[in-house]
Amino acid sequence: MLNALNQGLKGDKTIPYSSITAVQLKKPGLTNGYIQFSVMGGNESRGGVFSATQDENTVMFAGKKTLDDMIELQQIVEEKIKEAHQPYGVVKQTSDLDELKKLKDLLDAGAVTQEEFDAKKKQILGL
Repeated sequence: MLNALNQGLKGDKTIPYSSITAVQLKKPGLTNGYIQFSVMGGNESRGGVFSATQDENTVMFAGKKTLDDMIELQQIVEEKIKEAHQPYGVVKQTSDLDELKKLKDLLDAGAVTQEEFDAKKKQILGL
């Protein structure tokens, strides 16, 4: 309701994760809390809760239950920001290295033979 009073009935806005550069959460206290999304090239308000009421990338809220939901939302968005800005090659290299380490552990434990290890290693490395 507070957002409708401050922003009017402007409609929905969708922000792709790849455009979000930061998320800020201000917990409610004497005033309502808010969660604010910074976007590339955006001009979000920096003047605290009163300026945030006029920012289209800010959602105002009150109450403990809503705060818990907003904390969870902040964590999800921050994780998605990391994923969206993660170079693709780094993700692939890390997973290949993890798979090789697991395979080496199996070799050391005697669960696979040296020949099986070598064949799978070549497959993982694309050789």
